[in-house]
Amino acid sequence: MSGAEGPDRARLVADGVEAGNASFLASFGRVPDNLRLLAEHAPGAFAGYGLMRDAVMRDGPAAGGALDLRTKELVFCLLDCLVGQTEAAKRHAEAAMAHGLTLPELAEGLVQVLMVGGITTWNRSGAEILRHCAERAARP
Repeated sequence: MSGAEGPDRARLVADGVEAGNASFLASFGRVPDNLRLLAEHAPGAFAGYGLMRDAVMRDGPAAGGALDLRTKELVFCLLDCLVGQTEAAKRHAEAAMAHGLTLPELAEGLVQVLMVGGITTWNRSGAEILRHCAERAARP
């Protein structure tokens, strides 16, 4: 696609922004502040991200995806943990648990992250994520 501006590109960006917003609302309940900022100041970039997220966050084969949302949210949690995005990892872990992920499953995944990222990854993020989810699971 060329960098030319025009009605087709404007429509594509608008559709991508709409798809991204709808995807976040459906799976997360809101559009995170940092991504709303991206949509406001770089709508083309948000549109591309939104279309990609919309495609990835489809819940299993019936919705056009391959993996269920529980698994996808766990994968995002583990990847965020690995790169030190602890708060994002907590949100993804919460979403995975809302889709049926258990604490032992989360713990096992976090141990895999520890194996790849080392004890620093566990100390920096993994323990905090598991503690957070254990506390949430214990609430009535």
